[in-house]
Amino acid sequence: MTDNVPAKSGSQDWDDEYFSTDFTRRQTLDMFAAGGLMAALGPLIGAMSSPAFASTDDEVVRIGYLPITDATALLVAHGMGYFEEEGLKAERPTLIRGWSPLVEGFVAGKFNLVHFLKPIPVWMRYNNNIPVKLMAWAHTNGSGLVVGGHTDITDFSQLGGKQVAVPFWYSMHNIVLQYALRQSGVKAVIKSQGEPIAADECNLQILPPPEMPAALASRKIDAYIVAEPFNAMGEIKAGARMLRFTGDIWKNHPCCVICMHEQATTEKQEWTQKVMNAVVKAQIYASQNKAEVARMMSKDGEGYLPMPAAIVERAMTDYEQDPDYIESGAIKHAAEWGNGRIDFQPWPYPSATKLIVEQMNNTLVGGDTTFLKDLDPQFVADDLVNYDYVRRALEKYPEWMNDPSVNAGDPFNRDEVLSL
Repeated sequence: MTDNVPAKSGSQDWDDEYFSTDFTRRQTLDMFAAGGLMAALGPLIGAMSSPAFASTDDEVVRIGYLPITDATALLVAHGMGYFEEEGLKAERPTLIRGWSPLVEGFVAGKFNLVHFLKPIPVWMRYNNNIPVKLMAWAHTNGSGLVVGGHTDITDFSQLGGKQVAVPFWYSMHNIVLQYALRQSGVKAVIKSQGEPIAADECNLQILPPPEMPAALASRKIDAYIVAEPFNAMGEIKAGARMLRFTGDIWKNHPCCVICMHEQATTEKQEWTQKVMNAVVKAQIYASQNKAEVARMMSKDGEGYLPMPAAIVERAMTDYEQDPDYIESGAIKHAAEWGNGRIDFQPWPYPSATKLIVEQMNNTLVGGDTTFLKDLDPQFVADDLVNYDYVRRALEKYPEWMNDPSVNAGDPFNRDEVLSL
């Protein structure tokens, strides 16, 4: 499977420019997301525990990422030269179209530093025995649900009878969406094309983020929930309207997390610490310089993201100062919560990990979910996450506590807040 897709530029129609792909590709990704991934990756998983894989001396930082603002910390660390400041060699990050091929590249050893939607490493480690470690949060907030301009949807209760796309079954987006649907009296379902959808059912499907705006514009779906800048792009390019920011439902929620191979964290401890130092420094810089970072990442800057600066800047800065968002109810908690459209702080709060595991048992997904039933939330918080490297990096760069998503009075603990 080809998964290395360079950013495109130049004068093209926007469907092609933002990586619209063919139906065969979509079918493949949907199959992977539903559970077929492990059949394809079985030999690679075995290789990850082999002596040859574990003993590699190559310490070059190899990043895989999706073209979303969730990757900001990794892209800024590369673009600002923070890896080099730590004495590390880093290849230019490789842009990947969807979550399944990014998982595939990570398992194959093609990448040693990636960002995943936070539930993905839970699924990888405990359903598929992949030795992945969650090292830090990549950001907080940074996602939303947009509805098509062809709809009159103004509330989650009106998603009954509609088609909604999510980026991956094991995603914060699926968890938050289904929480909001339950609170609104709507049942999430997964039905094949052509099956009738009841008035109180919301039919979910998987789409890679780059495909979502085009699907909405062509009315193949009625709404999608995803990371930025695809919500901003939907607003500008596909006639979408922001229904609700996810960070306004789950206060300062994690979305993507920084992940590494477990063997690297045990066998290359000095290298791992240097990587985490660079990532934390990048998050602090991004938190303090959102507009500058947005332009740098855009195709008008260093070209890490294939979108123009105007779209990426909107995705990172346009929030409570926009009266339309307040008036429409896309933001309801701005005054009391004080968060942004996207924020950056690396500390992986155990309380959020435990809540994710608990919520996944209430979340409809494709594929076998048996592993979730006996999964203890506290065990996952202790076993999946490595807190040591990020904590040392945070001690080196205490400015991380200035981010609005951090409680300066008790920065390493928090209570999880969900409110529709």
